[in-house]
Amino acid sequence: MRVAKHPILPPIKEPDITIYVDGKAIPAISGEPIAAALLAAGIKVFRKTAKKGYPRGIFCGIGRCTDCVMTVDGQPNVRTCVTPARENMRIETQNGLGSWGEQG
Repeated sequence: MRVAKHPILPPIKEPDITIYVDGKAIPAISGEPIAAALLAAGIKVFRKTAKKGYPRGIFCGIGRCTDCVMTVDGQPNVRTCVTPARENMRIETQNGLGSWGEQG
């Protein structure tokens, strides 16, 4: 689902890292936004709303809204559209406002 050939932009790199989303291994390109890797893998739901559990995914894509927030490496409310992917990130679909992972 990535744009492989664009008339203006240079060719994209092949996925070179692995991130883990809800325990599932997802290929990603180092430094690309987490949201881009998820969309390329066909994942469209990033969180569920606090009140009614409605699904939310990417909306603005520039870090202004909070529709793309997920729990990343135990930290809730990370804006995935502006957070670069790095090797072995642990990402979880966020329910409601999220909760902090186990503190070390």
